[in-house]
Amino acid sequence: MAQYLSDNDVIDRVLAHIKDGTTDRGDRVRQEPVDHYISDERLAQELAMFRKLPTPICPSAAIKNHGDFITYAAAGTPLIIVRGKDGVARGFKNACRHRGTKVAKDHGCVGAFVCPYHGWSYGLDGALLGVPHENGFPELDKSKLGLSEVKIIERGGLIYVVQEDGIDNPETLLEGLPEFFTPEQELFAQADGIVESNWKLFMESFIEGYHIKPAHGKTFYPFGFDNLNVIETCGPHSRITYPFRRIEKLANVLPEKREATGSLSYLYQMFPNVIISQLTHHTTLGILEPIGTERVKFTTYSMTHTRGQADQVSALENAIRDREFVSQTGQEEDIAVVEAAQESLASGANTHFTFGHFEPNIVHFHEQIDRFIT
Repeated sequence: MAQYLSDNDVIDRVLAHIKDGTTDRGDRVRQEPVDHYISDERLAQELAMFRKLPTPICPSAAIKNHGDFITYAAAGTPLIIVRGKDGVARGFKNACRHRGTKVAKDHGCVGAFVCPYHGWSYGLDGALLGVPHENGFPELDKSKLGLSEVKIIERGGLIYVVQEDGIDNPETLLEGLPEFFTPEQELFAQADGIVESNWKLFMESFIEGYHIKPAHGKTFYPFGFDNLNVIETCGPHSRITYPFRRIEKLANVLPEKREATGSLSYLYQMFPNVIISQLTHHTTLGILEPIGTERVKFTTYSMTHTRGQADQVSALENAIRDREFVSQTGQEEDIAVVEAAQESLASGANTHFTFGHFEPNIVHFHEQIDRFIT
């Protein structure tokens, strides 16, 4: 599987585009039916696809120590992701094997999970440990009633979940991807909220730079360019580079002395429903979880850039400022335009949306959906 370009190759391509007044372009135009954004049947197919693919659910740093856990509803399935005493990350359906009540909520650190309904308890490995008044269940085989396990893949500082079979060797879909997070990076913020739009409308706003000048004219555009991006794919995933104007200073810097950080941002689309944005002082993992056809839950984990930075306090302060600028300006602007688009979906004004040569990662995104739901 192809890998992404090196930082230097990306910088060279950006500098060539600046010189020539060009940008990366796709070679296909796609017309996507509006019905795919409003159809309950289509959403059901997409959620079924989610359950078969390795999808990032949190950074490894979210469950750093044994007993650390998070809960999350992925494609409609309530899950627990927990770090075991052996250091292994495991995933379970968040449902007691007695009467189905969730045995955990929110996040935290525990030695065992205890159902709040009748007190059945489970170890960090999912095994059923205890049943109050066990003599009332004379034929109970506790060895067969552990929490229902789901497949977990941990690599590159990310934890992926695969809920169902259906794809041979799902790990191969992650080949060629970089190491996104290292143990030196610190998780400093976590948040979630609801966006009133179809999840695909929201995803599309991240993975094209054609909209930067009109949508972000007073926020991102003064620091960047109008419709100038490097576009790449890696299997079902993609990356778009958003260069800053100060990248021009690197034209006369020897390649071995160039530093990409501060000169550009990378936005990875982790198929199907996750984005990873690497900015100047922090990286954010964002998960888009559909809640019906018209709403999406957006959960974010933000990590510092501590690699090579001796001053950890300064690194954290810079990361916080960086995150606040992005979330309170550009992200709010994107949400406003996609929510406005959502309001018009059922009007009949459009039977399809057209994605042109400046939106190749969106074309790729929809092609991959077609690939995995057919």
